[in-house]
Amino acid sequence: MGYVRRRAPRIAVVGAGSWGTTVAAILSRSATTTIWARSSDVVNDIEKNRRNSRYTGDAVLPDELRATSSLEEAVSDADTIVMGVPSHGFSAILEQAAPYARPWVPVVSLVKGLEQETDRRMTEIVADVLPGHPAGVLAGPNIAKEILDGYAAAATLAMPDVSTAAQLADLFRTPRFRIYSTTDVIGVELCGPLKNVFAIAAGMGDGAGAGHNTKAMVITRAVREMTLLGEALGGEPVTFYGLAGTGDLIVTCTSPLSRNRCVGEALGRGQTISQAMAGMKQVAEGVRSASVVMRLAARAGVELPIAREVDAVVNHGSTARDAYRGLLKQAPGHEVRGTSW
Repeated sequence: MGYVRRRAPRIAVVGAGSWGTTVAAILSRSATTTIWARSSDVVNDIEKNRRNSRYTGDAVLPDELRATSSLEEAVSDADTIVMGVPSHGFSAILEQAAPYARPWVPVVSLVKGLEQETDRRMTEIVADVLPGHPAGVLAGPNIAKEILDGYAAAATLAMPDVSTAAQLADLFRTPRFRIYSTTDVIGVELCGPLKNVFAIAAGMGDGAGAGHNTKAMVITRAVREMTLLGEALGGEPVTFYGLAGTGDLIVTCTSPLSRNRCVGEALGRGQTISQAMAGMKQVAEGVRSASVVMRLAARAGVELPIAREVDAVVNHGSTARDAYRGLLKQAPGHEVRGTSW
């Protein structure tokens, strides 16, 4: 019997922001990878200069990575589709890509947000637009610049079944980027938007001059809120104490490179939400997710004091100082079994 050589897997990364570009660079080292960008300038920069200057600065991208502004070219022969567009454009872009997707290919979301109009998670959108395609999510404490600079990091890949998760994890894994797998798609996917909302709260404390003790208090209680809502919506409690939950929460609440923390810091200094968002090149998903999180919490019957105060500042004209006064006025309950702040 002759030896049949299997071709290298082909990956389409849809979205060329900082994280999409970083993931595409990782994947291109183990698979034939094409990244889709809406902007022809971004495509030309990647193809000709081996850079995505708009989103990843001077970081040099692998020669193997290809770029295109044609969804058909990116998606039509892909064995896996990785979605890295912001939550507010996810559905529309996926619908445009759908006619070119091969049957049953997995779809992995990089998005840490929720659809504002429908309250859907990204994998729920995939189920609606591409029924029958396994849908999952990659999440963890992943600052794109640090990973492109070669710092060690880790993430969790969640897919509906163990074998698919394990196979895809091998594509994302490198000596400096550890990939763990799970089947808790709901839990991992909820961690992203929740930690972004809580990062705004931590940033508001930074901007308002609160101390490290206060930040530690907010982060710790945010883990509790994250777990309460996540479990109520079908996630596994242990997920929220792992990389996608506590790990990502810590880095997003503390890193100066965190967009959501920076928005919160500006709010803490007294800026309006419009002022805080002005000039940002990329989306701070926590701003859009705050109202969705509160609607999900209301339907689940879960109290989220920190998320409530963030929503009040972002969407209802409150201030960061009002938010922290509101939190401190609330009487604490039992640290572990209680549901109050």
